[in-house]
Amino acid sequence: MSDDNASARVIQDLRAEARGAAPGTRLPTVRELTTRHQASAITVSRAIRALAAEGVLDTQPGRGTFVAARVPARGAPDLSWQSIALGPRPPGEDAMQALLAIPRPGAIPLSSGYLDEDLQPATALGAALARAARHPASWQRGPVEGRADLRAWFAREAGGGLRAEDLTICPGGQAALSTAFRALATAGDTVLVESPTYLGALAAARAAGLRVVPVPADDAGVRTDLLAAALRRTGARLFYCQPLFANPTGATLAPARRAEVLAEIRAAGAFLLEDDYARDLAIDADPPPPLVAADPDGHVVYLRSLTKSAAPGLRVAAIGARGAAGARLRAARVLDDFFVAGPLQQAALDFVTSPAWPRHLRALRTALRTRRDALLDAVRRHLPDLDPPPVPRGGLHAWLRLPDGTDDIAVTAAAAARDVVVFPGRPWYAAEPDAPHLRLTFAAAPPALLDEGIHRLAQALTAG
Repeated sequence: MSDDNASARVIQDLRAEARGAAPGTRLPTVRELTTRHQASAITVSRAIRALAAEGVLDTQPGRGTFVAARVPARGAPDLSWQSIALGPRPPGEDAMQALLAIPRPGAIPLSSGYLDEDLQPATALGAALARAARHPASWQRGPVEGRADLRAWFAREAGGGLRAEDLTICPGGQAALSTAFRALATAGDTVLVESPTYLGALAAARAAGLRVVPVPADDAGVRTDLLAAALRRTGARLFYCQPLFANPTGATLAPARRAEVLAEIRAAGAFLLEDDYARDLAIDADPPPPLVAADPDGHVVYLRSLTKSAAPGLRVAAIGARGAAGARLRAARVLDDFFVAGPLQQAALDFVTSPAWPRHLRALRTALRTRRDALLDAVRRHLPDLDPPPVPRGGLHAWLRLPDGTDDIAVTAAAAARDVVVFPGRPWYAAEPDAPHLRLTFAAAPPALLDEGIHRLAQALTAG
C-alpha cells in the first residue's frame, strides 16, 4: 500500500470517528493508528495534521488528539451592501483575469504570457534558490531598492544608460508598471500608449487614475508622426512603449524611428517608459540596444523583467531612471512592499551570473524559432484565406488579423468550446480596435499541439 493510500485510509477512519463523537472526545493515538492501518508514524501524523488544518481535529501536544469543537452553522450572509460601499468596478479587471486564467486540463494553450514548462530552466532555478535559502544573509533585510550586485547586473544589461544606483528591484514587471504610473504621473494626467499595447499596462494606468490615449502603431512600431501630434494635442508627459517584440503584435521599432521617438520625447519634455520585457526572447538575431542606452538626459524610464524569459515564479524585475524620476520610483516601491524577498533576489543573481543562463538563452532561442515557425506554418495550412501574421522576430506572440466584421470574442468562445485557448484582440486597444484580431502565443505548447490548436481554431472560425 502506498503512503498516499495509507494516509487517505487514516483520514477516512478519523473523519468517521470524529463525525460520530462529541467534541472533546479523545481519538486513538498515533501508535494505535499505525498498528490498525499498517502505516508509518509519519503517514499517520501527516493525516492528523491534515484534519487538524480542516478544523476536524484538535491536537494538544503531550495530551493527544481530540474531536474539535464544531462551528455552529450560519445562514447565508447578506453581502449585498458591498456593491454600494465599493462603487463601480475598475476597468480592465475581467480582461486581466481572463489573461491569467490557467487553461483547464486537456486544453491547447495558444494564449499565455509565459514559457511552456518544458522551456523553463526549473532545475537551474531550483538549485539557485536552494543555495540562496542556505545563505543566512539572504534572509536579512536589505536595501529597499534591492541588492546592489543585482542592480548592477541590470544596469549592465541596459547598455550603459543607467547606473546601479538608478535602479530599483521590483517583484515582477506588472508591479514595476504600477509603480511607474503612480510615480511619474498624477491621477487625471494623460499617458500615451501604442495601439494596440499590453493590456496589463492599460489596466495599471487606469488603476492609477490616468487618461489613456492611444497612438497607432504598425509593423515598424509606433507611428512617430502621430506620436508627435498626440504629444502636442494632449500635453502628455508620459509615453508607454514596447520597442522590442511588442505584446501583442510582435513588432519591433524600426531603426529610423528609434531616433525620431527619442527626439519627439525630448522636444516635449516628456518621459518614455520603455518596457523591455522581451530582451531575452530574440529569435532571428541579437536585438538592438535598449532606447535608454541612447538617452543621456533622463527621458527614458527603463523596465526589464526576468519572468518572461525564465519562469512565472521568478518574480524579479528592475525599473530605473536618472535623477529625480529614479528617486520617485524608489519612494513609490517602498510604499508598496518595502523590498523584494532576499532569497529570490539572491537566486536570480546566482542564476543570471552562472553558465546556466547563457545555456538557457541559447536553447530557448532554438525552441522559440521552432515553435514560431510551426505556428505560422499551421496558420498558412489551416487558415489559407487569412492574411498570415507578420513574422515576429522575437517574443512570444503572433498577431492574427481576422476578416472584417468578425467578432473576435465570439471566436474565442467558439475555440474554447473545442478546447483551444486563444485571446481576443479587443482588450489590447485603449480605444476602438482598427480591426478584429487574435493574439496567438507560440511558446506555451509544443509544435504538434500548435498545429492541432490552429486546426481547431479553423473549425471554430468556419462554424462561426
